[in-house]
Amino acid sequence: MEQIRKLPIGIQSFEVLRTGGYLYVDKTALMYRLASTDSPYFLSRPRRFGKSLLVSAFEAYFEGRKELFEGLAIERLETKWEKYPVLHLDLNAKNYDSIESLIAILNKHLEVWEALYGDEKRDRDPEERFEYVIKRACEQSGKRVVVLIDEYDKPLLANLLDERLSDQLRRALKAFYGVLKSAGDYLRFVFITGVTKFSQVSVFSDLNQLSDISMWTDYSELCGITKEELLQVFQPEIAALAKRQRMSFDEAVAEMTQRYDGYRFAVDSVGMFNPFSVLNTLQSGQFGDYWFQTGTPTFLADLLTKSDYDLRRLIDGARMAAIDFAEYKADKRNPIPLIYQSGYLTILGYQSKRRMYTLGFPNDEVRYGFLKFLSPYYSTVPDDSTASYIDRFLDELEAGDVESFLNSLKVFFAGIPYELSDDTERHYQAIFYVVLTLMGEFVQAEVRSAHGRADAVVKTDKYLYLFEFKLNDTAEAALRQIDDKEYLLPYTLDGRQLVKVGVSFDKEKRNIGRYLIG
Repeated sequence: MEQIRKLPIGIQSFEVLRTGGYLYVDKTALMYRLASTDSPYFLSRPRRFGKSLLVSAFEAYFEGRKELFEGLAIERLETKWEKYPVLHLDLNAKNYDSIESLIAILNKHLEVWEALYGDEKRDRDPEERFEYVIKRACEQSGKRVVVLIDEYDKPLLANLLDERLSDQLRRALKAFYGVLKSAGDYLRFVFITGVTKFSQVSVFSDLNQLSDISMWTDYSELCGITKEELLQVFQPEIAALAKRQRMSFDEAVAEMTQRYDGYRFAVDSVGMFNPFSVLNTLQSGQFGDYWFQTGTPTFLADLLTKSDYDLRRLIDGARMAAIDFAEYKADKRNPIPLIYQSGYLTILGYQSKRRMYTLGFPNDEVRYGFLKFLSPYYSTVPDDSTASYIDRFLDELEAGDVESFLNSLKVFFAGIPYELSDDTERHYQAIFYVVLTLMGEFVQAEVRSAHGRADAVVKTDKYLYLFEFKLNDTAEAALRQIDDKEYLLPYTLDGRQLVKVGVSFDKEKRNIGRYLIG
């Protein structure tokens, strides 16, 4: 009987992973490189990307637990295996609906540390107790202290748009984390993780020696799985997946790459696979949207709901300087920093002369999941009906029934939640961009590029549709533009039946008006 290997889905304890016989993608060489210095480090990565397991591995390493690293790269690199006092603060496992809830979780950790190193300051503020524990741990052990902080920003993200509570939480965390500077002489190593970087300026402003390695090429592979690692560690599981899906091995890898690869955390780094989706796919034997189904963070939904950002920039790829997406701020006028840092966008390219980045969706799982998530904010169609509408659109276009497609599209457009303004055309176009991109999961669908083709091209097995939309002009003008600009010319040898569709929007009804099919 074939032995089933254990995949570490949801495992955040390095000890449990290693003693439980789970598969492990070895990141310990990079860990050793970091641990060989005394600098405090910060790493931003999306949720479910292995940050907690990484922190747990650092904890085991600095506790000198050599047996847990048997057979790993660090076993060959480390010769001393010294034991240090480790203070591990995990802020991930609690809802923070008040300042008291934050103080309670800090007190919980402090009480554990004070039981080991002394509680003479137990009646003082958390930051005083923290500093005292660090000094006492150093004095008692004769070793400088290691501080590991996982998900430092969870309290702030849970209350992103509550300015009053956010300010209280920020001031409390700043005081607590500020100890890491005043107690610097007692510290051997500091490693801090989080999803976002927007609050670093205010929360870590006192810790000016903190090295943010989130976009460093040397550490871009610290979390996630490279294609080389995927093939090296999970070959039997990929083979089983391919067999179950009636694919070749290479076809299964290509499908996984299309769905789960593409995260780039530095300009010249290799693509990284989402580990949560990879492990769930291999475990279940089915391709699915596993990372996205774990839930879009509430803070991101709240921010986007209040944002008037042009969605088309996300679909086509947004170009911007690093300061516009990697700075430590959350602004509803520019939600890109949080969208990027939360893992919904990644670095697709870099123009070195102008120092401009191109950001876009890393893979199909994120692209289609994100747009399905956003569609209710651009139409009154309920979230759970979006897939049904896309299915209907596809049926109608595959049958050559353009009129039914446009009538269905009218329903999707109905009740646009925006007042008429100079931006009305942009909102119509954004909705159509969402629809076309979601259809692109199943047929070839593309929206207009800088090269001047029609607003949209959709290819089914039998038909090729060219759409041109007009807000302040007629359907006749739309069809005439298709002919004048020869949009059909590149497709004359395609073999499908060519259908051109000119559509005008009715500004008063805020919906599709007249249309012509040619």
